[in-house]
Amino acid sequence: MSGAIWNLLSFIVALGVLITVHEFGHFWVARKNGVLVKRFSIGFGKALLRWRDKQGTEFVIAAIPLGGYVRMLDERVDPVLPQFKDLAFNHKTVWQRMAIIAAGPAANFIFAVFALWLMYMLGVQTMRPIIASIEPQSIAAQAGMTAQQQIVSVNQHSATDAGSVNLLLVEQIGSESITVGLKDVATLQEHSVILDTRNWRFDPEKQSVFSSLGLNLARPQALTEIAAVAPDSAAEQAGIRVDDKIVRIDDELIDNWTQIQTIVSNSPEQLLNIGLLRDGAEIELQVTPGRVETEDGFSQGMLGVSPKVSEWPDGVLYTQRYGVFDAIGAGLAHTWQLTRLSFSMIGKLVTGDVSVKHLSGPISIAQGAGTTASIGLVAFLSFLALISVNLAVINLLPLPVLDGGHLMYMLLELMRGKPVSEKTQEIGFRFGALILLTLMGIALLNDISRL
Repeated sequence: MSGAIWNLLSFIVALGVLITVHEFGHFWVARKNGVLVKRFSIGFGKALLRWRDKQGTEFVIAAIPLGGYVRMLDERVDPVLPQFKDLAFNHKTVWQRMAIIAAGPAANFIFAVFALWLMYMLGVQTMRPIIASIEPQSIAAQAGMTAQQQIVSVNQHSATDAGSVNLLLVEQIGSESITVGLKDVATLQEHSVILDTRNWRFDPEKQSVFSSLGLNLARPQALTEIAAVAPDSAAEQAGIRVDDKIVRIDDELIDNWTQIQTIVSNSPEQLLNIGLLRDGAEIELQVTPGRVETEDGFSQGMLGVSPKVSEWPDGVLYTQRYGVFDAIGAGLAHTWQLTRLSFSMIGKLVTGDVSVKHLSGPISIAQGAGTTASIGLVAFLSFLALISVNLAVINLLPLPVLDGGHLMYMLLELMRGKPVSEKTQEIGFRFGALILLTLMGIALLNDISRL
C-alpha cells in the first residue's frame, strides 16, 4: 500500500472516530434533555449508509468525511406542531441548550482521557530528558546548564519524560525567562536555573525546541559508518559502499557525522577527496556532491548517504506503564497539559509570538495519522488524544459558527434576559465563517508548501 493511500485511510479512521465522539456528545445530552434529534450525520454530501432508530432519528454516514452534524428539531428552521413544541431545541432553557452545545467539546476531552488511559496501560516507550551536551554560547550555556543533568521540571511543572518537557517548553514561547529544574545524574542533587529567553528564536520546521535552546539530549548518535547509499546518488557514482567508514575529507580528519554534514553541505558540485576505511584498509575516493535547493532559496551539497547509529545510552530509554487507576490520573494530567498548551498556542497566534505559517491543515494531519498508525497502536492513541483535544479547544473558541460562538450568544441571553436578535446572530455567523475559512486557507497553503 502506498504511503499516500495509507495516510488517507488513517486520516479517515482518525477523523471518523473524533467526529463521531464529538457529535455523539451533542446527541446524547440532547436526548437526555428531551430534544428530538432528526439526524445524526458523520460526513457531508451524499449518504452512503442510512438507518433509523425507534425514536425516529436518521443516522447517516456520508461521502465527505470532513465533519458531521446533529440536526435537532427547532422552530427556527422547522415547522413544529403544537404538541411537539416541548421536543424542540429552542424551547429548552438556556442552561439546557448550553449543556447540549458544550457536550461536543466535552466528549472530545473525555475521549482524550480515555485514549491516554488506554495508552498508559499498554505502555509507552519514552526517554528521560538527560542532557548529553550543551552548545557553546547558547541560551542553555549562558544559564550554566551542563551535561549529565536530567530536566525534572519547567516553571514548577514536573516532568519525567522528554515528551512532557518538550510540551512544557513549547508552552513558554514568547516568555522572557524559563525556570528549569535539574537533577544531577550521578549525585541526584537537584537545583534550578533560569533561562533568559528574550532573544529565543524557535522554528519548529527546522529544529527541535531542545536544540533551539542549545540542548542536546542523550540519544543514539550518528556514527561515521555508512548504513545506506541512495541509488544514482553522488556517493554511489563515486563507489562509496555500505559499511564504509569515513575517516577523512580532504585534509580534515573526521570525528563525527556533523563534520561530514557540514563539509558536504558547504561543497555543492565541488570535488572532495574522501578517505574511507573499508575491510580494515584505508582507501581514497573522489566524489562531487550534488546540488539541492533549500526552502529559503540557498543551495547545499548532497552526498546521498545515511549513517549507522549507536545504541541507546544506558538508563535513557524506558517504558511508562501504569495500572488501571494510576493510568486514569496520568491520562487526566496529560489531557490537561495538552489543553493548556492548545489554548496557549492560540493566544500566541493572536499576539504574534507564534507565526501563522506554523498552522497545520488536513494534509499534515493525514501525514501524522499515517505515521503514528504505522508505528503502532500506542502512537496512534497518542495522536488521537492530541487531535481530540485540539478539536475540543477550537470548537470552544468564541466564533459564532463554532460551539463556542453559540455558547457566547447563550451567555449574552442569560445576562440580557432575552435572546440575541437573529440579525445580529446572522452577522456574527458570517464574520465567524470568514475568519475560520481564512485560517483554514492559510493552514492548507502551509501544508502544500511543506510538501
